[in-house]
Amino acid sequence: MTIHLYLSMIPEALIASMLTPEEFGTYYAVGSQKRARGQAIFCEVDPDFRHDFFRIEEGIRRCVPHEDGSPKRSIYISVYRVLEHVPLDVIQKLYLVTQDGRVLGLDSSPELPTETTGLHLYQEIAPVHPRVVSTLGPREFYELIVKTPTSLLSLPAVCFVELKLGELAEDPEHGAVRDLPYSNIDHLRQCLVELKTKTVHSKMVDRIHPASFAYRLIKNGIFIGNEQQLLYFPMLSQEELRTHHYRWWRSANM
Repeated sequence: MTIHLYLSMIPEALIASMLTPEEFGTYYAVGSQKRARGQAIFCEVDPDFRHDFFRIEEGIRRCVPHEDGSPKRSIYISVYRVLEHVPLDVIQKLYLVTQDGRVLGLDSSPELPTETTGLHLYQEIAPVHPRVVSTLGPREFYELIVKTPTSLLSLPAVCFVELKLGELAEDPEHGAVRDLPYSNIDHLRQCLVELKTKTVHSKMVDRIHPASFAYRLIKNGIFIGNEQQLLYFPMLSQEELRTHHYRWWRSANM
């Protein structure tokens, strides 16, 4: 059986598995006994990838079929400082998995999203996961915390997503919330207003926010960056999701 390498973002881990990405996503989100459910985000990694930081060969040797011939679902190779030690050129496709195991694959794009006016809301996914508001677009935000950090708070690598703000992006004080499901909306408004009135570029909204988030809130896509480069996985349009990935779209919007 083919052995795959997966870089999980929720939680951060490097995993060997005999399951295909679709099978692994379902197993990872739902579990073999269908008792535990949870959102999952992971990337498939080039199976030839090796790094001295990881005991990949040992993990692959342990990834053998069960006695009944069924595939080995997962062998955890590492759960510590994983993202920073995986070169981005070995990352292949990124997968978003709903809590009931529906899997959507996203390809990377050489083009970053078009810069927009207004404020931004970011959810860091790995290795840490605070929620942050910023005046900076995705590339500038990545550069602030990884590429050329100007503060003491820097990361060697990061995975993050930009979330929708709706009218709050332009008018944080009076803009309509509409269907935005963010908790403590008054605090979010206050943080956005402070960005407009102070000289800081970014402000933490929630330092201990869970890494998971509602997929329907993705504004543009998922970003993965280290000191060498930035990868962008654009989200599919609502029309394309409804037309070609209806079961995933329906699950993501439940």
